[in-house]
Amino acid sequence: QVQLVESGGGLVQAGGSLRLSCAASGFIFSINTMNWYRQAPGKQRELVATITSARTTTYEDSVKGRFTISRDNAENTVYLQMNSLKPEDTAVYYCIVRPRGYGIDYWGKGTLVTVSS
Repeated sequence: QVQLVESGGGLVQAGGSLRLSCAASGFIFSINTMNWYRQAPGKQRELVATITSARTTTYEDSVKGRFTISRDNAENTVYLQMNSLKPEDTAVYYCIVRPRGYGIDYWGKGTLVTVSS
């Protein structure tokens, strides 16, 4: 059974940093692309960052240079290091995977990040 458990969210002042973690199980982590999405109040869900099995990364424009996605295949964990946080980064952050051969997306329950001005 695929499980994704996010952690690391919280309340931080603008300019601060947080590190999100997503612990994965139930599939072969190392061969799959991992994604972080976020959903702010009243807004649509958006893709924040992606890391492939080859560790190629992509970022949404507004977080480039501030956020870094990484993975630890030995720990089956993907991270999102968030620096220089802004109030507009406030959202629930979700870890998402579509494991190879499964055909559907799996989501964690999310972790709330609140950035105060």
